[in-house]
Amino acid sequence: MLEKQEKRIKRHRKIRAKIKGDLSVPRLCVFRSNNHIYAQLINDEQKKTIISISDEGLKGKKQEIAKQVGINLAEKAKENKIEKVVFDRGGYKYHGRVKALAEGVREGGIKF
Repeated sequence: MLEKQEKRIKRHRKIRAKIKGDLSVPRLCVFRSNNHIYAQLINDEQKKTIISISDEGLKGKKQEIAKQVGINLAEKAKENKIEKVVFDRGGYKYHGRVKALAEGVREGGIKF
C-alpha cells in the first residue's frame, strides 16, 4: 500500500509544479480517502486556505456525496466572490468521486 501512496504523491508533485493559485483564481485541491472526500480553495501566493469543506454530515452513496460537496464548495466560493478556480486532482485519476466533485463545482457555477 505504501508504494501506491508514494506513486500518488509523486504524481501530485508533478501536477503542483505546473499549477499555481492566487487570490483571484485559487487552486481547488482534492483529497480522497477510502471513506471521505475533502476539498480546499488555496491561495498559493500567501500559502493560505481560503475555503475548506468536507463530507461531514452528508449521507448517501460516495459519488453522490462527492457531488454535493462540490456544490456546497461552489456556494461558499460564490459568497467569497470567486468565479474561477484551477483544479488540482491531487494525483488521483479524474474519474469516480474526483470527477463527481468537479461536476458538482461546475454545476454550482464555478469555472475551471
